[in-house]
Amino acid sequence: MPGIKIELLIPEMFLFAWALFLFLYDLGAKRKNSQSLGYLAMFGVAVTAVLLSLFHGGMVFGTMFQSDQLALFFKVIFLGAAFMAVGASFDIASEKIHNHRGEYYGLILLSTVGMMFLSSASELLMLYIGLELTTIPLYVLVAYFKDDRLSVESGMKYLIVGAFSSAILLYGLSILYGLTGTTDIVLMKINLSLVFLANGKIGPGLILAIVMVIAGIGFKLALVPFHMWAPDVYQGAPTPITGFLSVGSKAAGVVAFARIFVNGLIGFATDVMAPLDWGIIVAVLASAAMILGNITALRQKNIKRMLAYSSIAQIGYLMIGMVAATDRGISAVSYYMFIYLFANMGAFTIATIFNDKTGSDGIISYAGLSKSSPGFAACMTVFLLSLAGIPPLGGFVAKYLVFASGIQAGYTWLVILALLTAVVSLYYYANVIKMMYFSSESPSYKIKPPIPAQIVLFIGVAGVVIFGLFPQPILNLAAEAAKVFAF
Repeated sequence: MPGIKIELLIPEMFLFAWALFLFLYDLGAKRKNSQSLGYLAMFGVAVTAVLLSLFHGGMVFGTMFQSDQLALFFKVIFLGAAFMAVGASFDIASEKIHNHRGEYYGLILLSTVGMMFLSSASELLMLYIGLELTTIPLYVLVAYFKDDRLSVESGMKYLIVGAFSSAILLYGLSILYGLTGTTDIVLMKINLSLVFLANGKIGPGLILAIVMVIAGIGFKLALVPFHMWAPDVYQGAPTPITGFLSVGSKAAGVVAFARIFVNGLIGFATDVMAPLDWGIIVAVLASAAMILGNITALRQKNIKRMLAYSSIAQIGYLMIGMVAATDRGISAVSYYMFIYLFANMGAFTIATIFNDKTGSDGIISYAGLSKSSPGFAACMTVFLLSLAGIPPLGGFVAKYLVFASGIQAGYTWLVILALLTAVVSLYYYANVIKMMYFSSESPSYKIKPPIPAQIVLFIGVAGVVIFGLFPQPILNLAAEAAKVFAF
């Protein structure tokens, strides 16, 4: 049709079709060849990335699907998370998933399709559908080990909390539609401004809508006090899916938050608009996430639970850039998520391989790992130091950027709190490193990851080191992404 760039949907359509192909291939191969399924899934993600570089820039179906620089930047993160999650899953698929391996890989790709649609949504209904397409496959993946009580329990918890949060979010979006008469986010912004200028106020409806949308997306982000599901779900889910949840799902929540608040509700992001100031509400929630996440992580003995509480703290740091609601803040958030992809997916890949070899997720089990598997321990050290924000790794640059944007926007108190809690995080990250390097234990096993996992670890280490030492290319792309919003 003239004027409709339907070709912009080619990357999403291809990945969707490739996921269905994996289902059929597994059925045709009589569920015997798990290795080829994994490689096919990685190939499909790589081809999607190539297609994404060829088809972007423009809108489809009016303004419903917008392939702009922000969407492109986050789609790279989603595809990277999917690629690394698949690469980390080879041993699990071979040893623990005896049936339905095609569905396992296919559901990862389907969730990624949902994330890609979500990042391009500039309309409330499209955004909600993308969020649900992201989340529904994850419900299944979290509970994929049907014989494991923890996996089934975590799947049920995630399903119940996810359904509850979706209902809250949908109700909040419906109130926004009622107030503005449109589901288009840009038109919503204009209509809200006109109503406010005409009446001098909007009334309690907008307050309720803001609170409900923050709560709905806050569940997806595991932002305190909507975090209660995260530690149990992270512990019970297959470890590669835990990593995929912590990066892909969070990045989807971040871009959804940016589309609604930093674009649609940007006029209500200052204390001049109190009590409609969503910035101070999110700043308080971010401070609670940093405090609770870091302090609770100190007490964890299970590495997946420790990384779960760490991710709660990390989302607190990241939201500093979001409440800044400036081009500098959004570019900092984008860069932060990009670096977080390498560090967190790398750490969960290490946890996956270690559990496959030892059957343990206990931090104490990592004692003496540097003696038997020095390269493996070194990779984990790099990932943990990046998460802690130690220079010259990418995590340091990411934290510096979000803190600088927070100070520039007047949230100095929040940045001071972030610095104090970041010091606390050093303890539990360093505790794992201490176990690996300074314990008197001498493990009898030697860990040699399969080739796909080695590729994932190489990508993770290279990402946090190279983009920490030379951040400017990614910063330029993040700055372009931030220009999508008219600040």
